[in-house]
Amino acid sequence: MMLSLGAKSMIQRRESRVRCPSWTKALLLGALLMNLIACSHNPIVPLATVAHVDLDRFMGDWFVVATIPTLFEKGLFNPVEHYARNADGSIKITFSYRRGSLTAPKQQITATGFIQNSVTNATWAMQPFWPIKAEYLVVYLQDDEFTIIGRSKRDYLWIMARDAHIAPQQLAALVDRAVALGYPREKIQLPVQP
Repeated sequence: MMLSLGAKSMIQRRESRVRCPSWTKALLLGALLMNLIACSHNPIVPLATVAHVDLDRFMGDWFVVATIPTLFEKGLFNPVEHYARNADGSIKITFSYRRGSLTAPKQQITATGFIQNSVTNATWAMQPFWPIKAEYLVVYLQDDEFTIIGRSKRDYLWIMARDAHIAPQQLAALVDRAVALGYPREKIQLPVQP
């Protein structure tokens, strides 16, 4: 029986796979398991929230003055969060922004916030669309003028103020506070406000 070169090559490849020493497979499997164990033992330290958020006072416009943005938020101009209470107790979140420049048309998206801790009102689940609900923690609130919203993973961050522009020393203090909470300073960006 004659085999073509292609068939011979395929048989040789199969034979070479079969001849792989079992210790190599065991080593690779062990390395994979060790990597999975290491990843699973990287605990996320929860962020402490503020003691209480007066929801009525918290409602309204908040200008994003510093952020570690989501992929969607990168490069946005004039980002503003607006909060309004719904009749069912949830929070309507309207995020407005301009993409590309301050003169670009204003766009907006909406999401819903669900209060997860009615004692503090500082732990929310934010739902941009069903079925996704993301952790949303009010970790700092000063005089209803400045707030820091974070996540225990320290992957996203929103430092917000009631005014689009705040004093440089105030902004620096808020960024320092976020860094003290475990956020990497080099990832914090300052969006352009009008």
